[in-house]
Amino acid sequence: MAFFRADAEGLLITVRVSPKASRDAIVGVMETPDGHALKIAVTAPPDKGKANAAAAALLAKSCGVAKSSVAVVAGETDRRKVLRVSGDPAALSAIAEHWNKT
Repeated sequence: MAFFRADAEGLLITVRVSPKASRDAIVGVMETPDGHALKIAVTAPPDKGKANAAAAALLAKSCGVAKSSVAVVAGETDRRKVLRVSGDPAALSAIAEHWNKT
């Protein structure tokens, strides 16, 4: 299940954001028509980037990096997005592999 890709700067992670959820959580890897994605549920509404910011903050906390190390690189207005997590590619890949097993 390839929902992430490591490069020299960190990871590119394909996510599917579910706004207005009952709690903030990384749900796990799901299969979509476009391939696999990491499902992230956030309580924030899909209004003016609030859900994107909440998803980035949750991903940053889960990866142990600063919020400024996570950025949306594709899919700004779509539920399916690509987020860049900057940091040590090996350490971040190990974290992503853990989500792959849940």
